[in-house]
Amino acid sequence: MPRKKTKPLPVSQSEPEPAIVKGPPGEVLTLAEAAAYLRLSEADVLRLVDQQGLPARRLAKEWRFLKAAIQQWLSTPPPRNSKEALLALAGAWKDDPYLEDMVEEIYRRRGRPITEDGSYRLFHGLNRESDQK
Repeated sequence: MPRKKTKPLPVSQSEPEPAIVKGPPGEVLTLAEAAAYLRLSEADVLRLVDQQGLPARRLAKEWRFLKAAIQQWLSTPPPRNSKEALLALAGAWKDDPYLEDMVEEIYRRRGRPITEDGSYRLFHGLNRESDQK
């Protein structure tokens, strides 16, 4: 018995269905969601993207953030040349007993005294005799 040939049904030209994203929901955040997650304003989040390398992508006119990338960024120490890192480094010297000697030697090697007589200690009202007692 011969088979009948059937014509394929026409495909509608409607909007394509969105792709199914595999993985847990909420992994990709909008700017508003990222700001809420970080507990910051949207402007502050964009400033972090620009100034401190918060990972993000701009798709068309909207920002997207990968939640796992934000978590990794938060757990990574700031780069050595960031203001935060420099302040932490400066604070590490505050109780160093040799700091005054090092600063005095640095200025001496540069040929630029801190005070008129070239002493760092006299600048702070200290003198070598009282330090040695």
